[in-house]
Order: sequence, then structure tokens, then C-alpha cells
Amino acid sequence: MSITPRAEGAAPEQTGLRVAYGGAVYPAEEIARGAAYELFSPHEVPGFQWAPRPNSALPWRRFVHVTEVGAVHCPTEPAEEPEAPLLVPLHRERGWSEVHRLSQQPNAADDPLVRAVRASAIIRRGTRMVKILSARQLAGHVRGWLPHGFCYREHDVAHLRTPAATSVLRTDGGGGGDAAEVTYALRWRAADPGDYDVPAGVAYRGLTALGARDRLGPAVLGTGFAPSSSQLVPEFVTRDFADLPMPANATLLAYPAEGIEVVLYVYQAEQRGWLRMVGPQWRHLLAAVPGLSPDQEYVPTGAAPWSTRLVGTYAGGEYEAVADLPGGFRVLALTRAARYPVDGVSRRLRQATWRGVPCLVLSEEADWLRLRLRHPNPDAVAVTGAQCHERGVYETWAPGSEVTDDRVIDHPYVL
Repeated sequence: MSITPRAEGAAPEQTGLRVAYGGAVYPAEEIARGAAYELFSPHEVPGFQWAPRPNSALPWRRFVHVTEVGAVHCPTEPAEEPEAPLLVPLHRERGWSEVHRLSQQPNAADDPLVRAVRASAIIRRGTRMVKILSARQLAGHVRGWLPHGFCYREHDVAHLRTPAATSVLRTDGGGGGDAAEVTYALRWRAADPGDYDVPAGVAYRGLTALGARDRLGPAVLGTGFAPSSSQLVPEFVTRDFADLPMPANATLLAYPAEGIEVVLYVYQAEQRGWLRMVGPQWRHLLAAVPGLSPDQEYVPTGAAPWSTRLVGTYAGGEYEAVADLPGGFRVLALTRAARYPVDGVSRRLRQATWRGVPCLVLSEEADWLRLRLRHPNPDAVAVTGAQCHERGVYETWAPGSEVTDDRVIDHPYVL
């Protein structure tokens, strides 16, 4: 199934939506509930790309964020509360270019202007989050990986729709290969704002100090913004780089060079697996994914990982729970009659310390523990021998007998 804003076969000029941009008005399509727009033109315009579509006389197009447009004519009514926009207090001395320049300088992390702009990007319960994936990472999530590490609000990156545009958001350190043809993404709704952190300030100075040979992906600037020569993109990390329980109806997406969004899989929480949604015309997009058959309709993820889970209370008992947003939290049960709304819910995870380094416990095999560093820095990486698996994520194995302070922690959510 391909998700596009207009009905299949309808030309952009027939949808009635018009957007003012750069002193002109263009036929447009809404993206991500108005977070961005795809503009169309019958003639070549600076910044537009040649991308003809069937049944359309508008072969030139460009993706723009909502903050770049002047006005939207015949807009649709929002189906839900819009996300808080990124607010940039501009004045003569410090315009947008100055804000962007400061966002790319690690020594400007404490600049009041940078901090004020970054603080305007907030996560609320139900915010759609996005993580750009390589083919290898997509395969990992299909087989059971959970959301973790660096991620973004969909609202801030909705205009980045092609493999070339999304390359700035990749965390695996790659920039070629499958990225030239298609890029992938995981999209989910945030269960709680407390599950996320801004990678800035004292807590992340160790991460910014890691050299190029000890990391994957672009450097962490410590300003809370992604490294980019042209974009101002606020970035987030899952708190302590922990795995987050996969919410119901999370989606795995593909963005081919055409700039459209293709839904590959939808997560079925009760069955602990991914249901394939993509039609035959788009299954070639899965050809680069290692170990995954494009014809497999359902892919189970197996038993729930030990790294994290949601637990809820109902009628005095404790049950495994699932975030089914925007509706709320409920008991994870196969039968609809048993999917009760929970009275309280917490995110449960396991923490430990090894060689003086605070870690998360991801799994346990025999007498060994798989650990992930909660606060990566050069000393912690050196003493544990942790390897960087993606931007900011460092993992290692440790003998269980050497691990101390091994405990289970509950982070309660406010309902």
C-alpha cells in the first residue's frame, strides 16, 4: 500500500490545494498533516526537480517545510492537535543564518538563542517520531529491534522525502549503496515525553568528545541539532539510549527516489510481529534488505526482549501493557474483550554497572550479559571495549560475575 495525500490517479492540479512559496502560488499536496508540502510547477523553477507523474501536466516538484511557505489556500482541517513548531526569535543582528551557524558549533551549545530555539521543539504523548534506517537496520527492526538512539519528530523532517535528503539523518555511518535508491524509516508515537532527551549539555559532552574512529554517523554537536549545511533539525535520543517498547501500529516505511512514502509493514502488538502492507508494485524496495523475503506476509519478532517492556495495573493485578496511541494504554491481550485500559503504566528496564560504567542490560546468555552504555564517553568506551553499532549506541558483552548493581527499574508514566 502506498500512502499519498491524493486519491490514486488524481493529478496534483486537481486536488484544489494551493501554497504560496517564493513569491508564487503552486498546486500542492499536504504531507504529514500539514508539516510539509510537495509543490508542483509546469515550468522549471530554481530549486524544483524534474519528476513527472502520470496524468499530470506538472512535471517539476519541490518539497518544503510548512515554515517555508507564505500561505496555504484551501487547507484541510487538522484531524488532531498539531505539533509545536520550532520557534526562531529573529532580529536584525541575529537572523536565521546566524541561528543555523550557531546550531552547528559545539561551543555554542550554551548560547541563549540556541537554547531558546531548541527548547521550542517539544515532545508530547502521541507525537509521531521517526528514525531513518539503512537496509540492515530495517532488517533488525523487522526481526525484533526496538526504537532506540537518535530520532526526530516527524513534524521537523517531513519535508525530507528522498534518499538524498534523508541521508543527513542516517545513524549507521553509510551514505551510499542502498541509500542511492531507497531509504527506510521507522515511525511510531511517543508514549511519554520522559522517554526522550535532548543530546545537549553536560550529560552529552562525553559523546561529543568521541573521535571519528570511535563512532558511526555524523558527529554529535551537543547543541541539540543535527549536523547539516542547510537544515535546522532538532534531534532527540531515547533517554539513556534505552530501547523503548514498540507501540501498536508503528510502521516501517520506504522512501524511493520518487519522493513518495510507501508503508512496508505495520506492527501488530498482540501477535508480536509485522504485517506486510506493501503491494506487488513496491516489493522490489525490499530486495536490498538482508534475510527478508518480499513475499513474506507476516514476520514474527519472537519473544519480547528483556531490555524493556511496559507494565500496567488493572483491578489490583500487574500485566504486560501496550501503548495504543492516541487512545491510551491497555492490557496486552490476544482477545479484544481482555484489552482493558490500565489504571497505571510504567516502562520497565534493567540497569547495571560494569567496571564503574553505568549500563543497560539488553539480554542474557549463559553467564554473559549484553550491555549498552548509558552515557558514552571516551573513557567508558576504552574501559569496556564497547563497539559503536550506530550513532551514539555503544554495546559490549560482560561476564555476569563482574557486573554490579544489577537491578530492575520502573519509570512510571503520568496518565
